[in-house]
Amino acid sequence: MENTPLFWLVFIAFVIGLLLLDLLVFNRKAHEIKLREALGWSAFWVALSLGFNLLVYRTMGHQAGLQWLTGYLVEKALSVDNLFVFLLIFNYFKVPGQYQHRILFWGVLGALILRAVFILIGGALLAKFHFLLYLLGAFLVYTGIRMGIAGDTPEIDPEHNPVVRFLSRHLPITRQLEGGRFFIKKDGLRFATPLFVVLVMVETTDVVFAADSIPAILAITRDTFVVFTSNVLALLGLRAMYFALASMMRLFHYLHYGLALILVFIGAKILLEQVLPIPMLFALGIVGGLLVVSILASVLWPKREA
Repeated sequence: MENTPLFWLVFIAFVIGLLLLDLLVFNRKAHEIKLREALGWSAFWVALSLGFNLLVYRTMGHQAGLQWLTGYLVEKALSVDNLFVFLLIFNYFKVPGQYQHRILFWGVLGALILRAVFILIGGALLAKFHFLLYLLGAFLVYTGIRMGIAGDTPEIDPEHNPVVRFLSRHLPITRQLEGGRFFIKKDGLRFATPLFVVLVMVETTDVVFAADSIPAILAITRDTFVVFTSNVLALLGLRAMYFALASMMRLFHYLHYGLALILVFIGAKILLEQVLPIPMLFALGIVGGLLVVSILASVLWPKREA
């Protein structure tokens, strides 16, 4: 497997094919995703991702394979915070379960396009200006500390969200949901539905999370193909993981702090690479260890409800 434009096109076509198969065949009719179905899809996406990781390992080498797996784990772990915010948004707008998959599908599709732009620009800048790598490391340390101080309860305030306020001022929006549609026509006028507002909030939320996750993966490797493919396959399993973990995400209250430590560790790894280089296998062990410890701590010391 070579990092060539042809292979990029093949990979992108493969991803588009999977998305179309998901939308037009397996989830053509809006329905609520139950735990069993969500776990099945989660297992499928994880197996597909690990299979691709093996392909990278066999064709691009041991180091690239470890970098891919580390980037995949980091993106997957940081997605948990993203999922918790999605849950809050859906609860706030009272989105029925049968429409949540549709919103997440288009949300993930928009996120894939946005991440591709971020990765290509970020990779090009880092390749041309090496000093930016140390700024990236400092940013990750700062972000991790800020995340740890902020605590494990994200805040959302749709009424004061600038994007939602802009939509409310410039777009007629219906009061009720109109099935699974984002737009409807009434009296010759086009109206947006609350589902469209929710979709916009999901997309803008992902922009915020991309500001953390993309630098974290670019800090692990500057190979844009490894960064892009690990990010894409982690995102493709995001919807299934949401439905599998929706009822359990509140249990992992220490995971947030584990993610904060991961960001600090990756940032410190960059800043110290000239003084104390850390092997990728050891870095992978640290990332995996922090995830396991934070999940076990959440199970052993459950959060007390107010």
